[in-house]
Amino acid sequence: MVAFEHPHPHGALAPTAHLELPFFEDAHRALANGLVAWAREQRVDETDDRAACKDWVRRLGAAGWLRYCVPEAHGGALPALDSRALVILRETLAFHSPLADFAFAMQGLGSGAITLAGTPAQKAAYLPAVAAGEKIAAFALSEPEAGSDVAAMALRATPSAAGWELNGQKTWISNGGMADFYVTFAKTEPDAGARGISAFVVDADTAGLDSSAHIQVMAPHPLATLTFSGCTVAREALLGNANGGFKLAMQTLDIFRASVAAAALGMARRAFAEAVAHAKQRKMFGQTLGDFQLTQARLGEMGALIDAAAMLTYRAAWLRDRSSSCGAGTPAYTAAAAAAKLTATENAQKVIDMALQMFGGRGVQVGTVVEHLYRDIRSLRIYEGASEVQLLILGKHALKA
Repeated sequence: MVAFEHPHPHGALAPTAHLELPFFEDAHRALANGLVAWAREQRVDETDDRAACKDWVRRLGAAGWLRYCVPEAHGGALPALDSRALVILRETLAFHSPLADFAFAMQGLGSGAITLAGTPAQKAAYLPAVAAGEKIAAFALSEPEAGSDVAAMALRATPSAAGWELNGQKTWISNGGMADFYVTFAKTEPDAGARGISAFVVDADTAGLDSSAHIQVMAPHPLATLTFSGCTVAREALLGNANGGFKLAMQTLDIFRASVAAAALGMARRAFAEAVAHAKQRKMFGQTLGDFQLTQARLGEMGALIDAAAMLTYRAAWLRDRSSSCGAGTPAYTAAAAAAKLTATENAQKVIDMALQMFGGRGVQVGTVVEHLYRDIRSLRIYEGASEVQLLILGKHALKA
């Protein structure tokens, strides 16, 4: 698949009318317009997902879009991470190419913990390179027996004469096998549960780290299992406070959770655009598909599902950005981000399924836009907090109200 090629040029642009909503400011609108114009010119061969992701990182870095992943002091575009900017970027990129969105998102998620808790030396060593697209970042949290239950992780980090020795495995690691560094979470106090986890920055070429076990999934993305065998890192590799890794991981995920909703929203908008264009031109029984009331009703349902997801997504991003008193880490924001992630990913799955159904047999033809989206959207209901986890967050929030 070559990104951005589209059989209906009039429908190939990401919609921007929603940016007039009061959640956004003029700077956000300018960002979106510039990104759409840039996206129109890109042609990336995505046949090889790893080569494509490297290409996307290079392009996104050269064009300055990755500067929104890090703060201004370290090569970023804005004084601090801005959730609304991240939402706009991910929604727009996902509309055009889910793999482009993936490449962008992992630069932010993979370096986010360094932005939050890194020492001056760590920030200087990694963040400017991330912003420029010169280093590829990765976030290594999940394990074979520790996904949603993060506290069950078994990767062990023990003090050594040289610093820390890591032994164990991580899996489902995005950018695994191609990242330049991994923000890695390990148990430093094995019996302390979530309170015994620490974070480390591990360079990809560190002896004892094997990232060669690539994982193949239904929508090709660079994933791998990481094996740490006597992997020794310096004391300076510790990221943040010892045994403060769980909190740091949750803070990092909290920042980017609303942007996952935005990626789903972008995919849903693309499926909707494809469906509308198809309905207008597909001839059936002497009229177009769009002339049938059933088609109109289905398009109306798709539009409503997208609008509902959009409102929750933009609200969550706005809540985090509006002030320190109700930003990331507060119950109000955490619940808003959970509602956005849950609703946007679930609604996008429904919208894309409806779009595929509208295409009939063409919808399941490998290589078509809706077929590709149908596979791409599925993982968003799982990663960075499965839908079931978001429901639990919302339920607990309701009981505490």
